[in-house]
Amino acid sequence: MQAQLSTVDDHEVAKFEAMAAEWWDPNGKFKPLHMLNPCRLEYITRQIAGEFGLDRSAAKPFAGLRLLDIGCGGGLLSEPMARLGATVVGADAAERNIPVAQVHAEQSGLEIDYRHTTAEALAAAGEQFDVVLNMEVVEHVADPQAYLDACQQLLKPGGLMLCSTINRNPKSFAMAIVGAEYVMRWLPKGTHEWHKFITPDELCAMITKAGLEPVDRTGFVFNPVGWSWRLSDRDLSVNYVTASVKR
Repeated sequence: MQAQLSTVDDHEVAKFEAMAAEWWDPNGKFKPLHMLNPCRLEYITRQIAGEFGLDRSAAKPFAGLRLLDIGCGGGLLSEPMARLGATVVGADAAERNIPVAQVHAEQSGLEIDYRHTTAEALAAAGEQFDVVLNMEVVEHVADPQAYLDACQQLLKPGGLMLCSTINRNPKSFAMAIVGAEYVMRWLPKGTHEWHKFITPDELCAMITKAGLEPVDRTGFVFNPVGWSWRLSDRDLSVNYVTASVKR
């Protein structure tokens, strides 16, 4: 049943299973995500707080929200969301990621419901969430539109989906593949496939077709001088994130 309810690309899953043990090594194969994480968290918390009228300065601002981190990996986003008070389900199609995430959450004193499953299976089971984090996943699935359709089903009315991916143009090829995989060697060669990258207009069209309303798109911009990331409402040329709601 699960195999029928999946847009999972087995080849893509195998790539990440091979790196599962390194999720929490800030200098390992997931170094780019560790570097990007503060920037991602700033965007995520800002959008959630704005959409639901919450005070980010509160001790547990997201208490009462049920949140799905789809493609959770080792839990780099699930754990901060749990600390902010959300009830978190972390789901990943790569089975080896789940015990890594579970052990780290236990060591951190956090209760997170980690599951080896897919968006389609969760939707078929009738699961629904206030927030769906869909970060750096859509470029790795076999059928992006079907996958986003499932993500829409997982949202409660009034729910918020945050979806990030990589633009498709010569600059993204130079930076996300040549730079990150061949020059800096931050990622194993072949981690990304340029033809599977998605432009912001393409992604927003698919999100709209899925039945959600795009309300924001923002770039993640890397500064090689300061060795840091920042948010940009103008530069979506490589990494970018979108926010959409289910009216």
